[in-house]
Amino acid sequence: MSDNKNFGYLGHSFQLKLINLIITDKSFFTSIIDVIVPKYFDNQYFKLIMQLVKEYYQNYQTAPSFDALDQLTRIEISSEMAKKYVFDMLKEIKDASFEDHLFIKEKAIKFCKQQELKKAIRKVENIMEKGDFESYDMCEEYIRDAISVGELNNEDFEIFSELEALLEEDYRHPLATGIDGLDNILNGGLAKGEIGVVLAPTGVGKTTLLTRFANTAYNMGYNVLQIFFEDNPKIIQRKHFTCWTGIPSQDLGDHKDTVLDKADEMKKTGGRLILKKLPSDELNMLQIKNQVRKIISEGIKLDMVLIDYIDCVIPDRSFNDEWKGEGSVMRKFEGMCHELNLAGWTATQGNRSSISSDVVTTDQMGGSIKKAQVGHVIISVAKTLQQKEMGLATLAIVKSRLGRDGVVFENCKFDNATLEIDTDATSTFLGFEEEKTNRNRERVTRALQRREQVINKNN
Repeated sequence: MSDNKNFGYLGHSFQLKLINLIITDKSFFTSIIDVIVPKYFDNQYFKLIMQLVKEYYQNYQTAPSFDALDQLTRIEISSEMAKKYVFDMLKEIKDASFEDHLFIKEKAIKFCKQQELKKAIRKVENIMEKGDFESYDMCEEYIRDAISVGELNNEDFEIFSELEALLEEDYRHPLATGIDGLDNILNGGLAKGEIGVVLAPTGVGKTTLLTRFANTAYNMGYNVLQIFFEDNPKIIQRKHFTCWTGIPSQDLGDHKDTVLDKADEMKKTGGRLILKKLPSDELNMLQIKNQVRKIISEGIKLDMVLIDYIDCVIPDRSFNDEWKGEGSVMRKFEGMCHELNLAGWTATQGNRSSISSDVVTTDQMGGSIKKAQVGHVIISVAKTLQQKEMGLATLAIVKSRLGRDGVVFENCKFDNATLEIDTDATSTFLGFEEEKTNRNRERVTRALQRREQVINKNN
């Protein structure tokens, strides 16, 4: 394939001038060096020279001079023939005389995009040839990443810009959870672009809590997408009608008229509540993102998405390390919510030690602790056997960028049958531990007293 066909008007001459400017124009060097890579260049000696430029930059954080590149060539390149060609090419680059500096600078990013796009197309062609159906969703990402080369999503702004909006009490415009204690601590709830995580052992109430959050948002007129993997859709559907009516799920059929009347009433909220069941342990975050985009493309402007639960989402194939992969899944979830302007809730399992804990902490998160590093807020749920029997639970805000953390709601109402959750009593972790210590001390004291009574009686 000829140079012109391969690069069009961004061929050998363009690339030679581009390298010249990268070395000689310090301002241009700073703007392009983190974007451009050696493999973009057609000529193998251009590649070698750019590799030396990048290495110099990594060591000294500035552009090398031609003299420095001569020295690096002598040190880094072992082949005498390769050295000769590199020296010749460096001289040609140095002696290049041209007046179209602005044109070269203007087209530099386009050149990078062009080369990345060619690479992306080759990847897509390879996927299509292999008939690798599971990787089809990656095609869109390859193309999108290529097109976005050099376009950092920076949000630069002056410190005093939009000051009036900044000082508004509700500048975040949060979506409430509907649970007073949580909303008070979280400054109103979770805003768009933020993600929250529910942490709990198996069977404690992750789905119940997420369903309450989804139900509350819908009641407020928001458009909500609730994604789940393991439950029957009818179960989730019933949970929502239980939220609205207070009738336990298993009893809804006995109150058909009440349920139907409530359904007619709730249809008038102005929002949409979409339930979507997906196969567990089969989809990565990109595939889920495409599902969300599809709904948005149908004209539904989503406000909130809930994933029940994140542990059922598989990492990209590129992650051989499961722990790193789990962290990547959570980061991609956050990225999706930021990009699509959604409030995002999900849940994750606690490890074995969390089952018997009075308060579940991030140290008891199953799998990678990297999942905890991403969320704006993490709410844990713990239930002792006694609490389960009494319809109670201990909720804790174990992490929060939105307000206070270290807050414990002890023995709050947590009725799985009616999805009623009430957080009246609050304390801090420290206060909770002190109360726990005092209770243990009292139990020990009572046990010793009983023992002493028995001894005295026997004597």
